Amino acid sequence: MAKVKGSYHKIKSRDNILDYILLVVFILTIMVTVYPFLNVLAISFNDPIDTMRNINFIIPRKFTVSNYIYVFEKHHLITPLMLSVARTLIGTLAGVICTAMIAYVLSRKDFYFNKLFTILFVVTMYVSGGLVPEYLLIMRTLKLGNSFLVYILPGLIWVYNIILIRSFIEGLPIALQEAARVDGANDFTIWWRIILPLCKPVLATVALFVAVGQWNAFMDTYLYAKELPTLQYVLYEIMEKAQMKIDPHSAAQQTSSTISPLSVRMAITIIATVPILIVYPFLQKYFVSGMTVGAVKD
Repeated sequence: MAKVKGSYHKIKSRDNILDYILLVVFILTIMVTVYPFLNVLAISFNDPIDTMRNINFIIPRKFTVSNYIYVFEKHHLITPLMLSVARTLIGTLAGVICTAMIAYVLSRKDFYFNKLFTILFVVTMYVSGGLVPEYLLIMRTLKLGNSFLVYILPGLIWVYNIILIRSFIEGLPIALQEAARVDGANDFTIWWRIILPLCKPVLATVALFVAVGQWNAFMDTYLYAKELPTLQYVLYEIMEKAQMKIDPHSAAQQTSSTISPLSVRMAITIIATVPILIVYPFLQKYFVSGMTVGAVKD
């Protein structure tokens, strides 16, 4: 009996040591993960002179909003912001619906060209036509230059998202589709009323991927639609101007003796990141389950 109690205490002691080690590892991981964001946030609110002197930590020594004043002043961000919100919402909704349609077709076992089309889609992930053919297609053939559709159509389908949704659909009970077909439902009804409601986790995951891509995109504005500048493109221009030259007549210049390009860059980073940080918690549970289930299959 004494030996049993002794071994039990040893095991319990080892478990406690392991728990402490894991706790330390988790704390260090959190610090390594959170510190860069806190540092960026601190620099964005830090005094420009302190930033240029490299006096930066997770709490600003001299709190100031001059960096944000410089970003928002005289740059008319309302219209670019509305364009970014519109392209994100419309692009995400259209992208998720079209991707789910293709994924449902490819998941059908009775689709004769299932494997062929899957291979053709996957090949595009590794081989592309390049920037010049893409530019000629969009500008000359489709004539989408300076059109809002240039933000929607080229990025409508992502092959990775198709594979993700298709894998999720293949994991659903096929009996549900067969029962609906016996009751007289057509393919669209099955997709709309049975498949989509069951695919909420993976659809939320794909929606997050597409929304982040749409929100952060600015190269398409630079190449195809400078007359319809999005928020990211305008922020990129502000950052470039701050890097090369600071406007001496700005209100921020009067607030502080100078502007640090690094501080402006960090303020722009926070402005661009905050909307995604607000949306992500609402999709987190779907994101985790969608990635897990979609990764097990296929």
